Amino acid sequence: MTLKELEPQLLALSDDEKAQVVQLLSQGKINLGRGIEKTPGVCGGSACIVGTRITLWGLVEARRIGYSEADLLTSYPSLSATDIANAWAYAKAFPEEIETEIRENDRVMYEDL
Repeated sequence: MTLKELEPQLLALSDDEKAQVVQLLSQGKINLGRGIEKTPGVCGGSACIVGTRITLWGLVEARRIGYSEADLLTSYPSLSATDIANAWAYAKAFPEEIETEIRENDRVMYEDL
């Protein structure tokens, strides 16, 4: 079944049923596009490069502080140029999510200082 076929059925669900569907979907690994996944219990459920614990917000933050793509590839040997391209595309599509995760990490890091 395709999403296009499923969409009318999902829209016909009650709010409670929709909440149950979201809960079911969030219990497993969620692939968010090319090479990006969120897995509950891994890196706080943050978006990561598939099969790694490399968070997208971490890559974005590294770029902001001056790491080049070459630096990232050297620092993370399992990372490919395609992974980086996918990370930038995801960050562009979900900027609020990335910013929230960066702020949350900063808050936790500086909480005890």
